[in-house]
Amino acid sequence: MSTTELLRSNKSKKPKALSSDDRHTLNPTRFLSMARKSSLIKQALATVLFVVLLYATLNTFLSPAAVSPALPSFSSSSSSPPYDAVINVVSRDNDPNSNSNPKPVVKVYLYDLPTRFTYGIIEQHSLARGGHPAGDVSSLKYPGHQHMGEWYLFKDLLKPESDRVGSPVARVLDPDEADFFYVPFFSSLSLIVNTNRQAAGSEERPAYSDEENQVALVEWLEAQEYWKRNNGRDHVIMASDPNALYKVLDSVKNAVLLVCDFGRLKADQGSLVKDVIVPYSHRINTYNGDISVENRNTLLFFMGNRFRKEGGKIRDLLFQLLENEEDVIVKHGTQSRESRRAATHGMHTSKFCLNPAGDTPSACRLFDSIVSLCVPVVISDSIELPFEDVIDYRKIAIFVESNTALKPGFLVSMLREITSERILEYQKEMNEVKHYFQYGVPNGTVNEIWRHIAQKLPFIKLSINRDKRLVKRDMNVPDCSCVCSNQTGIITSL
Repeated sequence: MSTTELLRSNKSKKPKALSSDDRHTLNPTRFLSMARKSSLIKQALATVLFVVLLYATLNTFLSPAAVSPALPSFSSSSSSPPYDAVINVVSRDNDPNSNSNPKPVVKVYLYDLPTRFTYGIIEQHSLARGGHPAGDVSSLKYPGHQHMGEWYLFKDLLKPESDRVGSPVARVLDPDEADFFYVPFFSSLSLIVNTNRQAAGSEERPAYSDEENQVALVEWLEAQEYWKRNNGRDHVIMASDPNALYKVLDSVKNAVLLVCDFGRLKADQGSLVKDVIVPYSHRINTYNGDISVENRNTLLFFMGNRFRKEGGKIRDLLFQLLENEEDVIVKHGTQSRESRRAATHGMHTSKFCLNPAGDTPSACRLFDSIVSLCVPVVISDSIELPFEDVIDYRKIAIFVESNTALKPGFLVSMLREITSERILEYQKEMNEVKHYFQYGVPNGTVNEIWRHIAQKLPFIKLSINRDKRLVKRDMNVPDCSCVCSNQTGIITSL
């Protein structure tokens, strides 16, 4: 038989069926493998079925449409969730003219203080400068100065609610509804009523006493039901001048203090957790020209008091280093209309503006620089800055450690190496954020301060509830949660 025929014959033969004895003599390993595969398939199918059933169950019972009406819903369609469950603060980015803005749920009650603490201080300031008694003190104009934020917040709460669209807080007329109580004491203006109005060594008693007014304010507050209820923790007080309320700070330190820095506050008086850093009211006119370096021919500009107290001694040392440098202007100047005009021109025509510490770490000059689009060069190691949750100051300012700035030639050499393109980037960023430092513009500084106050509400409620529970406290430990200043040791932010 040929090979081809043999192959055909083999293909045509059917395989022989296995007998019962043959099946029982199969390899045990092969048999167990087949059984295991069958079991795994069944387990996989059961798992898939369980997942499908679980998904269907969750989708049915946990969808927004299926939430039980007996349970509170915190979805975007909820009409008015309780503030202690969720704080629905109006977004900074919302259009203030849009009717779609959610209603603010953080409520502020404006205390109706005796006139002596508000308009009466404006009258006393006027009288100390040769003015006449006013028939209607509420018609008096608040004098312009770098701490007039206290006036802007007061006037904001006096507006009709229809004019406060977009505000992160709502004013309420019933104190029982309030989350916060605003105390409109003009503490910074009170401090300067008699400034330089009495000859040195004179025994004549000034007609007005800021200290007496501070003490009288505390006496009035401590008689109020709502102050006593929570030891003042849910009250808000502006004290932006570093010396404001200096005599009674220990009596009001539980309140949310609105301050420019912590330079004069002790560790148990001020805290980034409890308080709000607010900007000075800028005294230089806002620059409204084009973003450009073409008309800014001065490299570095400074105008202000050369000689300061302990915290500002670096100023005199910087004067000595810089006053003879080419294309650098450093001038000694005091607060006056003429000085402000000169400072406005200098900042508007300079690329960089020097911002050394004053008697305390911060100074008005920083905010003058920003609205002038003059890149701030900050030389203040312990400075605290407002609104840092929304502003990255490295994009709008240069920070230099004090000892490094005092090295001969370092500061000017560093600034001369910065390109025009980089300066334009700083200017663009400043132009974007300058409204945060303008008290008089819609959705500007005032709304931003209220937003930060509203954010304190959870901490205030926590503090109030802990006060009710705790019966023993180590009195040697500060009784407010304090956060220290930045001490990173960075030489320069460039």
